[in-house]
Amino acid sequence: MSSPTHAPTASEYIVHHLAHLNTKAQSSIIDLSVVNIDTLFWSVAMGLVGCFMMWRVATRATAGVPSRFQAFIEMLVEMVNDQAKAIIHSAESRLFVAPLALTVFVWITLMNSLDFLPVDLPGKILAWTGLDRFIHAHRIVPTADLNGTIGMSLGVLVLMLYYNIKIKRLGGFIHELFCAPFGNKIWLYPFNLLLNLIEYTAKTVSLGMRLFGNMYAGELLFMLIALLGATATWWGFGLHVFAGAAWAIFHILIVLLQAFIFMMLTLVYIGQAHEGH
Repeated sequence: MSSPTHAPTASEYIVHHLAHLNTKAQSSIIDLSVVNIDTLFWSVAMGLVGCFMMWRVATRATAGVPSRFQAFIEMLVEMVNDQAKAIIHSAESRLFVAPLALTVFVWITLMNSLDFLPVDLPGKILAWTGLDRFIHAHRIVPTADLNGTIGMSLGVLVLMLYYNIKIKRLGGFIHELFCAPFGNKIWLYPFNLLLNLIEYTAKTVSLGMRLFGNMYAGELLFMLIALLGATATWWGFGLHVFAGAAWAIFHILIVLLQAFIFMMLTLVYIGQAHEGH
């Protein structure tokens, strides 16, 4: 990030840190005509980190006394597997859905955890390496980008439709769209179809918006706390340290809770696809 020629105001500071590195000079919060390169980069990077963690544990697993990290991963796998068994009763489907839920939880947790890095650290690193001449904007938390969270929720929607068709067959799924929940009467078909379309849309949008809203608010609050340290006063610096530490501790709960909620709703929505109205 290039440094401005004058000290930025509070609004300039926040706007600057909310700008994405993308394929378009300016874009709205959700813009399908652009690609947010920073969101894509950090999403892939955290996915690789998560895969490496799981691979390392799997290759070093022992039948004897496990290491602390192995024990933690085993507890996590068991927790996700228990939730999958309680929601999805098809053992065949769980062979894919349970590992998917584990991947979702670990991936989103890692992406959310990037919010704990100091707000100005990415800009400082770019300045130290000289890359700020080419990269004038950068955001490091992929889940604070609505494009990223909606993309993940669209993936869940595809799986919902896939399992609906797989379990009920195409004819059964279409029949359900037109006949549930009000009954198999031809004059009710338009109302049933409209209600089902609204239901699928609401599930998809709310799934992505929930994760985005919480992480966006958390990122914004970290920026506001960072502004306290720029007041050049002892009380401003003191509040910056105290508020930053307090919010970071509380934010740990948000990071884990949002990953857990996204994972659970993924299981619930896919589980609903296995059931008929």
